[in-house]
Amino acid sequence: MTRVIEQSAAFACKPAELYELFMDSAKHSTSTGAPAKISRRIGGKWSAHRGMIGGRNLALVPNRMIVQSWRSRAFKPSDPDSILIVRFEKAPRGARLHLAHVGVPPQDHKGVTQGWPKYYWKPWRKYLAARKHTA
Repeated sequence: MTRVIEQSAAFACKPAELYELFMDSAKHSTSTGAPAKISRRIGGKWSAHRGMIGGRNLALVPNRMIVQSWRSRAFKPSDPDSILIVRFEKAPRGARLHLAHVGVPPQDHKGVTQGWPKYYWKPWRKYLAARKHTA
């Protein structure tokens, strides 16, 4: 078993906006720059980054928490899905996201660990900053 990937990131927005960046297909696609299709139902499928990652929604607490099964194309067919838990909370200057990603197989652990900031936190900050300037 690999180590749990744990990350926290702060953003200049409300927790509800972060939740929507994850759960709204159009916002997810626009904010990351890659196509995403996200079901908003528990048990519903999701995929992102042109199908490079995908899974199912296991639990949803609107604007507060997302729990998903998660796998990437780098997972072997015999690898079980990993579990992603993301919590959103108010922070002094906006919102804070707390991520725990459990069960990522060894061959994808480094890529997933580095991928969260590269493919999500950095593009989200850029998207939120650009939106703030156009508002």
